[in-house]
Amino acid sequence: MTWDDLDAHLDRVPGTVSAYVGRLDAPPTWTRHPDAGHYAASTMKVAVLAALHRAAEAGTLALDAPVPVVNDFASAQPGAPRFACAQHYDNDDAVWDRLGGTASLRWLADRMIVRSSNLATNLVLGHVGLPAVAEVWALAGARTSVTGRGIEDFAAREAGITNTVTAADLAALLGALATGASAPGQIASPAACTTMLDVLLAQEHREDLAAGLPEGTRIAHKNGWVRGVRHGAGVVLPDDAPPYLIAVCTTTDLDSGDDVEDDACLLLAHVSAQVWAARHRL
Repeated sequence: MTWDDLDAHLDRVPGTVSAYVGRLDAPPTWTRHPDAGHYAASTMKVAVLAALHRAAEAGTLALDAPVPVVNDFASAQPGAPRFACAQHYDNDDAVWDRLGGTASLRWLADRMIVRSSNLATNLVLGHVGLPAVAEVWALAGARTSVTGRGIEDFAAREAGITNTVTAADLAALLGALATGASAPGQIASPAACTTMLDVLLAQEHREDLAAGLPEGTRIAHKNGWVRGVRHGAGVVLPDDAPPYLIAVCTTTDLDSGDDVEDDACLLLAHVSAQVWAARHRL
């Protein structure tokens, strides 16, 4: 396979497929529409995770202090009614089981990543705030990506407030966490970055990028999907080659869900497998 071959394969996919592949702290080996904007889906949760750990290191939030588990959130659209999450649209009943009780921000952040819980995301986001997430994107060197609202904030969505990512920006954010630094500034301490990577390594949704890797290969990653959208971004840690970044964003007509047989999942797994095969040449 050559990168031109992979591009030719992706050219046949209806819609937009973006990608960024390369070593840490090095120019990319291969990109495809790396700055094209896509609806973020759950990939924005990585920036929320980083904002939480920044706040914890600054002493403004305590990771292990209990916070109320509620399902009532302020909209990002000024003057709009408060909103709530729908349990059937979530991926983690464990968070809902604590509704009316308490949980630590650390636990909620873990569930936000490893199970992609929307309720946990909005709870963490409510404590860190949207400006703190914007600061994370800026520190990572992101040029386009924006986290403008919480999950299921439909009033904000109707007002044009949305969450957008690019493959290049997701790679920049994951790369910053993997190296413990970023180009314009420091996102968090090396110790905090290691903690965040450990959470991303524990990701339980492994039906796209991870599905294209040999069994047991370590990948610190986050994916996201809604109808017509499937993204995956992570740091692959081979035993026989240096770590590398891979981010693939798709806005297409392909079936997309949480099933390993979905066409969009198969597409991301195919790209991941081709990059793995070229890992020594990145």
